[in-house]
Amino acid sequence: MSTAPRLTALDALHRSLGATMTDFAGWDMPLRYASERDEHNAVRTRAGLFDLSHMGEITVSGPEAAAFLSYALVGNIATIGSGRARYTMIVQEDGGIVDDLIVYRLGETEYMVVANAGNAQIVLDALTARAEGFDAEVRDDRDAYALLAVQGPESPAIMKAVTDADLDGLKYYAGLPGTVAGVPALIARTGYTGEDGFELFVAPEHAERLWQALTEAGAPHGLIPCGLSCRDTLRLEAGMPLYGHELTTALTPFDAGLGRVVKFEKEGDFVGREALKAAAERAETAPPRKLVGLIAEGRRVPRAGFSVVADGQVIGEVTSGAPSPTLGKPIAMAYVDAAFAAPGTGGVGVDIRGTHEPYEVVALPFYKRQK
Repeated sequence: MSTAPRLTALDALHRSLGATMTDFAGWDMPLRYASERDEHNAVRTRAGLFDLSHMGEITVSGPEAAAFLSYALVGNIATIGSGRARYTMIVQEDGGIVDDLIVYRLGETEYMVVANAGNAQIVLDALTARAEGFDAEVRDDRDAYALLAVQGPESPAIMKAVTDADLDGLKYYAGLPGTVAGVPALIARTGYTGEDGFELFVAPEHAERLWQALTEAGAPHGLIPCGLSCRDTLRLEAGMPLYGHELTTALTPFDAGLGRVVKFEKEGDFVGREALKAAAERAETAPPRKLVGLIAEGRRVPRAGFSVVADGQVIGEVTSGAPSPTLGKPIAMAYVDAAFAAPGTGGVGVDIRGTHEPYEVVALPFYKRQK
């Protein structure tokens, strides 16, 4: 039995703009409006406007909210300052990654956990189960929010035209309540593009009004609407992992090169602690495959699942690949054997339909914005 994809509050607006829509994690989402290359370049050089309302918001509140989240997740949630945010993960008992998350501290005893769209129900169910015994409430707030993002070097100027919130004082990975174009919003300085930018959590009924106001304010700055396709190439250039590609339940944070998010020093036990300790030791003594960047010498584009080869042997697998508008060459992220992971390693190729295309191993990210 098939179920129709969910629609965001901006669905009619996307269609009026001529967006190509696609089913993504059970949601009908804009893939592109015109040229995905133009949308990508707009975010790198000017600004882009995204609808991210498919993301999953879960509110956790109560006297023991911080202690509960520190138990349920790998990070030390108790050390997040009010109005700040932190990147973290939720894992299984065996250390396998269930999802990567951003946790916002909204108040003294209130937090918002933002999960990836495809994992939101899984994360909600896991948090609900793990909350037993804690004086904390887990609430599904996915229908309470629409999420818009303005990303790119012109985003601060655009935002300043529609809000009097203190954007200059708003640090990266922080959020503050404010009013944007007359709409109450949580204004967060976060994003998934490698550029400066803002994510705006608002009530769904205010989403269209806010989109139109941002479009008008952004017009002099070259802002254009952007879809999920360019969001993927932007995050790939920035070396940011995508769940289901660089992150899966078969990998621990240490396998993914993200062991820094695991805080063993925090008080109390947490789900996956023992398995993650073992994974940390393995990563030091006998490193598993490592996540690296690959830049093509030719023009053929690698895709997820393609084999990485050296001396006729398979030494790894591509997790994400695409043409890079910024570099002008195909790029990929891949897990490769540790012996081939050093930047500059030669003799590495990607098996693209039987041909071993030459690639250069580079450190991630491929692109880093100028501060």
